Amino acid sequence: MAQEPERIPTKERRRVTPRLILIAATAELLRAELSAPEQLGLQLGAEVPHGWPPGEYDEGAQRFFLERLSTEGPEAVGWYAWYVLLRNGEQGAGPVIASGGFLGPPGQDGEVEIGYSVHPGWQRKGYATELVHELVRHAFEDPRVHRIVAHTTRQNQPSCALLERLGFRDSGVATDPPTIRFALARSDARSPAGISHT
Repeated sequence: MAQEPERIPTKERRRVTPRLILIAATAELLRAELSAPEQLGLQLGAEVPHGWPPGEYDEGAQRFFLERLSTEGPEAVGWYAWYVLLRNGEQGAGPVIASGGFLGPPGQDGEVEIGYSVHPGWQRKGYATELVHELVRHAFEDPRVHRIVAHTTRQNQPSCALLERLGFRDSGVATDPPTIRFALARSDARSPAGISHT
């Protein structure tokens, strides 16, 4: 008899902030999401809004994460996509409002790359800052991680401001594609106003 899928993520696969619940994507969750957003909602026990997925977290990204997690196995969970749900009371989960995560585990240089996308219905409410702050905490809990990098464009002023607020520094222009490369060293990590490290 087939085992019922685990609906409650383990502590390593779930993080909670004052307003958000982050759930690390697994191969099972990504397969459900690629099948239909409603299937992802059933797996997460949360509403998935119309127009999902947001921003650069598109089908190509989902397939990339699925391929990597299928190849690398369960130990890679947490180093790719995370689903972001609004908190609803102490334990409850509201809708899925964003996604974020990394492009893989730390390499030999101790570097990871972070990315994030918030659904348009929940932008400009501070959720991206809260999300990225928690992902930074998650990364730096691993002693292998010495630096986190992010890429954005100069035209994306909200993203530039968010990264700078969290201590990332402009470390030059990448040419392919033309983006700004931001970097945050472990020694420079700090908490933005109103978000506690505890």
